[in-house]
Amino acid sequence: MSAIETISENRCFDGIQGFYRHNSGTIGLPMRFSVFRPAQARNAPVPMLLYLSGLTCTEENFTVKAGAQRFAARHGIMVVAADTSPRGAAIEGENDAWDLGTGAGFYLDATEAPWSRHYRMETYCTQELPALVQAEFGADGARMGVFGHSMGGHGALSLALKNPGLFRTVSAFAPMNTLMNCAPGVKALETYLGEDREAWRRHDVVDLIESGHTCPPILVDQGTVDEFLPNLQPEKLGAACKKTGQPLTLNMREGYDHSYWFVQSFIEDHFAHHAAVLCA
Repeated sequence: MSAIETISENRCFDGIQGFYRHNSGTIGLPMRFSVFRPAQARNAPVPMLLYLSGLTCTEENFTVKAGAQRFAARHGIMVVAADTSPRGAAIEGENDAWDLGTGAGFYLDATEAPWSRHYRMETYCTQELPALVQAEFGADGARMGVFGHSMGGHGALSLALKNPGLFRTVSAFAPMNTLMNCAPGVKALETYLGEDREAWRRHDVVDLIESGHTCPPILVDQGTVDEFLPNLQPEKLGAACKKTGQPLTLNMREGYDHSYWFVQSFIEDHFAHHAAVLCA
């Protein structure tokens, strides 16, 4: 288990909001993440909720902007926010575009060189980071949920579908639902996985559902004036879940966009969704 460096810790809603760094064996580079420890964690292990952010973000965006700590404290849930990619992999071109490379790991394990050496965000988020938080902060690894926004919404849904039993709850804000049918998704799949479209299917939420993968009931909130709707395609998620019987609550929120103002507006509902299972 790698040693953790504390970057900062602050008292918040009678808990502790911290930012940390560790040398990741999976990624092969230092990785940053944040943890909110509610007051209840001082007495016993508490459920853990893993948050995955969107393109260009770090572990700070959600932690600072979403207003999650109030509701995490209320329910007694530890919230962990991962970074969105390796940093400093020294790959030519990794900082040239907002939708590929740095800040755009897409929560999958790359198989194409040179990306495959460090871009292993699926293994990091499903194995190394949860194990680290469980060992170092006392989270209850048997009670873990996952949620995310945009690219991170894709990550939350796809990781829950691909890892049955790992996450007991799942939700997303404005998720990318079909990477194989939007320009940023195709760009990432081609770069990280190569030309084999069969390999792409394992990372496409709609395709996973249509091919028989299941996960706990999904909650999705989506703004109706989201500027990225052509890339998100919530109607395809709705159709796939209806066709297969995958439980889904899809809320189309009138007048809301893609920003953290939108996330902030419905974060309470998502904590209630997760707490109903994780804190039961």
